[in-house]
Amino acid sequence: MSAAAAVHLPTLTPTPFQARALTVPEAFDLFLGGGRGGGKSVTLALLFLRHIEQYGGRARALFVRQSFPGLVDFEQVTREVFGLVYGGRATYNASTHLWRFPSGATLQLDQFEGLADFSKFQGKSFSMIAIDEAGQYADPGPIDLLRSCLRAPAPMQPRFVLAANPGGPGHHWLLKRHILTAAPWEPYLETASGRTFVTAPSTFVDNPNLDREGYARQLAAATSTDPELGKAWLHGDWSVQRGAFFSAVLDHARNMVERWEPETVVRASPRGDGWKLYLAHDFGVSAPAVTLVMGKSPGIQGPDGRWYPKDSLVVLDESATNAPGQLNAGMGYTVPRLAEDIKELAKRWAMRPEGVADDAIFARTGHGTGSIADEFRAQGVYFTPAKKADRRTGWEIMRRLFLDAGKPDQPGLYVARPCEYLWTTLPILPRDPKKPDDVDSRAADHGADAARYGCLRQERTFVTRELRL
Repeated sequence: MSAAAAVHLPTLTPTPFQARALTVPEAFDLFLGGGRGGGKSVTLALLFLRHIEQYGGRARALFVRQSFPGLVDFEQVTREVFGLVYGGRATYNASTHLWRFPSGATLQLDQFEGLADFSKFQGKSFSMIAIDEAGQYADPGPIDLLRSCLRAPAPMQPRFVLAANPGGPGHHWLLKRHILTAAPWEPYLETASGRTFVTAPSTFVDNPNLDREGYARQLAAATSTDPELGKAWLHGDWSVQRGAFFSAVLDHARNMVERWEPETVVRASPRGDGWKLYLAHDFGVSAPAVTLVMGKSPGIQGPDGRWYPKDSLVVLDESATNAPGQLNAGMGYTVPRLAEDIKELAKRWAMRPEGVADDAIFARTGHGTGSIADEFRAQGVYFTPAKKADRRTGWEIMRRLFLDAGKPDQPGLYVARPCEYLWTTLPILPRDPKKPDDVDSRAADHGADAARYGCLRQERTFVTRELRL
C-alpha cells in the first residue's frame, strides 16, 4: 500500500504519535523507526512544514528515497499537507521535484540510490535532510556521506531525520546504531555522526487515519508466507530476521531489558535469596572471544521492578574482542591479555572471575602451560567445562528459555540492551542449511555460543535438583 493510499488528511490534526514526535527538540536528530502504516511519511511532512515556517526563506530542505516510485508516494503526501496550509501559494515543479514556498524556502525531493548519486548534492547546503526508507540502504556509507551536506548559518538548527521499517537490507546497522543504544524517546549519542538522536517508534495502531483492521489484514495477507516479515511490518519488531535461527523465539520487546547498574543487583547470600552471578565464555583468537555476565534469579524482582521467576537468566553485560566493524574476526588477543579484560568485566560487577566455558579450552595442548583453561587459571580467571555435548540440545534449551521469557511461572532468558555484540548477532544468526535445527557455524555465532554455555550450566542445575528430589 502506498503512502498516498494509506493516509487521507481531511484536517491537519496530528495523531498522538506525530504530536509527540513534533515535541522532540530540534537540537536532536530523529529516527522514526517502527512498523508500516504508523504515519511516518506524514510526520516527515509535518517536520518539514515546521522547519520551513520557523526559518522562512533561509530554509533549504531535502527529502530522499532510494527509488523514484517511493518519491512519488511522498510527493502526494506533501501535496495534501502543504495544500491544506498554503493552498496555491506554495508551488511544486513536478519535473524538478522542487517545492517553493511563499517565504522563499525550498524543499527538494530526490532519488538517492547510493554513492554514485552523491555528486548531484556535493557542494550544496541543506538546513534539514530526511531520508525515508533508510532500511533499504544495506550500508550506511551513502547516508553518512549525505550528512556532509547538512549545514546552516547560526542561529539556525540543522536537522537530520531517518525513517525506516525493520526487516530491510539495512536492518542490522539501524538496529546497532539506533535500537540498541537507548530506549524509545530517550536522547542518545549516535557515535558515527557525533549527534544526539531520539528514536520515535510507531505502528499502524498509532494511526487513527487508517482503517486499522483492514490494514492489518492486508499486511497479514502480504506476509502470509513470511511470518517474520509480518512481525516486523505489523509490530515494528526489530528483533526479527527472516530465516534466522532465533527468529521465532527472540523478541526485543519481551527479551530485552534495560541496563542494570551493578550496585542495584541484590546478590546471592548463603540462603540463596539474591541473584547468582557467573561468567559464560567462548574462546577465540582469530575469531572473537566473548564473555558474558549471567545473572540467575532466585525468584524475585529485578532492579527494574520486573518479576523474574526462579532460575530465569539475564545476560547483564558482555566483553567481545571482535575487530572494529567486523562480527566474525577477532583481535588476536593472547590469554593474558584476554584475562585482563575478563577480570575488569568481573570487577565492574563486584564478582569473582569464574564461570563456564567451551569444553575445548580444557584440552591438553602438549606444552608446558597445559590447557588454555590452565593458562586462564594462572591469570586468575577460573572456568569449568560447559559440558556442551550436543550443540542442538543446547540450542533447544536456549530457544525454550527465550520463548518462556515473560511468563509468570516459567524461567526465561533475557538480554540487557547494552550487550551490543549479542543483540547485533543473535537476531541474524542463520540456520545451518544442512541441519535446520542447528546454527550455521560459519556465521558470527560466538556470542550465541557463550550464551548457550551459560544456559547449559543452568540446565545442569535443573538436572541436579530433579535428581535430589
